[in-house]
Amino acid sequence: MSQANPEKTPDLHELAGRIRQSARRAGFDLVGIAPAAPSIYRQYLRQWLDDGRGGSMAYLAARFDERTDPARYLPGARSIICLAVNYHVPLAPAAEGAPRGRIARYALGDDYHGWMKAALYELADWLRRTVPHARTRCAVDSAPVMEKELAARAGIGWMGKNTCIINARIGSWLLLGEIVTDLDLPCDQPAIDRCGSCRRCIDACPTAAITAPYQLDARRCISYLTIEHRGAIDPSLQPKLGNWLFGCDICQEVCPWNARAPVAHLPALQPRFIDGTLDATEVATWTPQQYRSRLRGSAMRRVKLPMLQRNAAIVAANAAVTAPDKPPACRF
Repeated sequence: MSQANPEKTPDLHELAGRIRQSARRAGFDLVGIAPAAPSIYRQYLRQWLDDGRGGSMAYLAARFDERTDPARYLPGARSIICLAVNYHVPLAPAAEGAPRGRIARYALGDDYHGWMKAALYELADWLRRTVPHARTRCAVDSAPVMEKELAARAGIGWMGKNTCIINARIGSWLLLGEIVTDLDLPCDQPAIDRCGSCRRCIDACPTAAITAPYQLDARRCISYLTIEHRGAIDPSLQPKLGNWLFGCDICQEVCPWNARAPVAHLPALQPRFIDGTLDATEVATWTPQQYRSRLRGSAMRRVKLPMLQRNAAIVAANAAVTAPDKPPACRF
């Protein structure tokens, strides 16, 4: 009487190759595999939070152990499949006339949390069908994972001086996602830092949020101030926000590695506002219904209407500063 063969794990090197192929078919531009080791930045992050440099983002500390150790996020984790999508899209010249509020490129298309997570789940489902005993857990940036550190470990790119992940071919216009698994997959070599002596991002930041190479004080970052900061914005920082309504791309726009960034072609990434801006005076008068209608399915819904109108008032005030003897008032 013959016995059934025990469940067999396929050759892991072959499986890693198939994962890469499946990831690219799912729409990911970059894929790499990292070991699920604890973060080497655990103590730095703890100090960064204790110093208050995370501002009001208390969620960064709420699941600290999970965030700094993938094996706490998925018990038994051995490998992390790191994925990235290029979101660089060309923009039409900004319309003239009314003050225009700029929007960070990542938020111009459909909210990536939805469609990217669906693609991650699809890939994870395929992996579990291929290896039925495998366990997986998916993450996008709202999950407690150190996604930029993991992307660098997996060879997706290196951590730039502006704290963005930079890929030598695509640049830093990258949306990141991860699949944590208990499979012991062969890992890629970490990316090599190629920033060299360049400090364009540091010098270009209007608020001096990049306090040193690879170090960011979120409390001064325009992206944090316009998206995460719930209260009034420090009056000394308001003029430095310029015309940014939602987020900021300055440190990426000046990066030499983005000079030849390829164009993203996924339909979900195509900009709903072709010049990357909104009329700040119009936003300031939006009703809740107009807000929901104009931003349906957008990552901009992260910012509630009162905050968006706070930002619009600052953009309009900054645009109106043309006569030094009569500066505009801004109650925000």
